[in-house]
Amino acid sequence: MKAHRAQSYRFHGGVARVAAWHGRTDVASLALHGPDAPSPRTLHRLLERLHEAGYREVVTNALGPGTCLPLVDVGFAVRGRLHLLVHDLAELPPPSGRTRRSTRADRNLLLAADAAAFDEFWRFDALALREAMRATPRSHIRVAPVRSEARGYGLFGRAGMAGYVQRLAVTPEVQGLGMGRALLSDGLRWLRTHGARRVYVNTQEDNERALALYVKAGFAQLPIGLNVLGREL
Repeated sequence: MKAHRAQSYRFHGGVARVAAWHGRTDVASLALHGPDAPSPRTLHRLLERLHEAGYREVVTNALGPGTCLPLVDVGFAVRGRLHLLVHDLAELPPPSGRTRRSTRADRNLLLAADAAAFDEFWRFDALALREAMRATPRSHIRVAPVRSEARGYGLFGRAGMAGYVQRLAVTPEVQGLGMGRALLSDGLRWLRTHGARRVYVNTQEDNERALALYVKAGFAQLPIGLNVLGREL
């Protein structure tokens, strides 16, 4: 089957971005952006379009409780649960000296690090990474170490005064050496320098290592979490 092109669908209160999930031609990745969820009518029409395009399943981005409810009403179910945390950027460590800004030549190494750091459901392919970079008006990628092939990277985005840790991946062989902490702290400094006042991050409920890293870096866990939803078409 021919590969699908990423497409955007505007609805009242937001935008739905559709792309192939992990490069699969039968599974759609549905990313909803905006303050409001699509109406049931809009959702039904969108699901019909996905089915007509050849998709047989759809998986969403991480969504808050208010956005989840309309999707549950049209047959979506929870596929993954995530913690949601926030940082006020009041106190940050000095620059680590262990990370640098990513270049285009790093792209394959970033994807290799991502594949090593996450299981199949959560990992990024090239399209997913590109879509994540486009999810905010400004984005920034830092890699580590500085003077050899990348073994980890962090993707950070800003929209208005809100910042986001959109991805943090470190290969297993160098985990525990402070690389994730360096990427995170340098990325947070970039966000604060470029106008962010609060930074949000989410992580899977069973990823205790990542949760401990964020809490140690000054993030506070919010009482509500996020969900990734999915359904067959």
